[in-house]
Amino acid sequence: MSPILVRIKRAVLSGNYAFSEQARTEMESDGLSEGDVTESILNAVAIYKTLRSTSPFRRYSGEPLYVIQSTNLEGMAIYTKGKLVDEEGLETYYFLISSKRAL
Repeated sequence: MSPILVRIKRAVLSGNYAFSEQARTEMESDGLSEGDVTESILNAVAIYKTLRSTSPFRRYSGEPLYVIQSTNLEGMAIYTKGKLVDEEGLETYYFLISSKRAL
């Protein structure tokens, strides 16, 4: 398992995560709960892909975004995209930008 995925899982297990408004909207439209999303992250065996942010609203250009596709405990495939956030040099939480059912 990749060291990045281990860090993401530890942040989620510790309750150190947050959802963007977009992620919350996607979850609601797909009927997903916060538990569904966290279960899918904890069940993941790999990061599906890493993207570089092109958004002008990001902290810095090229910020890595991690895409995880995995199932919750009921077998529902879920897609999440998020980033690890550092505050004052300490990794504090995993911020989910997108959370929806995987196609």
